[in-house]
Amino acid sequence: MREKLYQTMIELTNGKWSSSLIRGFTQSKASKRIIPSYIKFFNISIQDTIQKREDFTTLHDFFIRKVKEERRPIDLTPNSIISPVDATIETFGDITEKGLFYVKQKTYTLQDMLGSEKIASSFQNGKYIVLYLSPAEYHRIHSPVDGKILNQYILGKKSYPVNKWGLQFGKQTISGNYRMLTELEMPNEKKCIHIKVGAMFVNSIELTNKSNAWKKGEEIGYFSFGSTVVMLFEEGSVEFSSAVHPGKFVRMGENVANML
Repeated sequence: MREKLYQTMIELTNGKWSSSLIRGFTQSKASKRIIPSYIKFFNISIQDTIQKREDFTTLHDFFIRKVKEERRPIDLTPNSIISPVDATIETFGDITEKGLFYVKQKTYTLQDMLGSEKIASSFQNGKYIVLYLSPAEYHRIHSPVDGKILNQYILGKKSYPVNKWGLQFGKQTISGNYRMLTELEMPNEKKCIHIKVGAMFVNSIELTNKSNAWKKGEEIGYFSFGSTVVMLFEEGSVEFSSAVHPGKFVRMGENVANML
């Protein structure tokens, strides 16, 4: 009953008008006035930010704030894979032989997630990790590994909440939301799919790096609101760090896995 009620309410409020309204307000000069309240409500530390609080002209500018490089050191171990974002590890684990993985007791398929049977077949028996960014987090996205871009495409139209309620009660939130997918070839010649998932009715995922190759730790884009990053790895390509566990908060640049 709660699941059906949640889905009905989300469908009623999630449309072009609501998305435009949210986006318009966060990018307006009037939104600057609520930045102090936003910082207080989410208990956000601004010691890491390059700009001072009073320098942000809109709430959107604050969402996509940059941080000082020294506050996000990159694990430069040659075989390391880093977290591409500041986020909470929602879950991680093995993808089944049939291409299934699980988030909040919900079953997802590689076919639905990737939109391609051919690409999905490459990740059967592989690994996955789901990283959730709350509205309070640093929203810039970075490369998890040195990699050559093999493919990049967009799937989905609407974006539903990806917080704990959205994952638990939503309809296939991760594989149904608007998302930008980047297929990378890692230094061990194995493939990784880096999936940026839109959230909270706002489909804004902006790429700032248009090159054909990514360097570990470099910025590649940003979210305009809280969201999720999913990474998929081919079978036998990586092992997760022993420090990784559900509910752990990781900063961009920290090791989450190692290439085999």
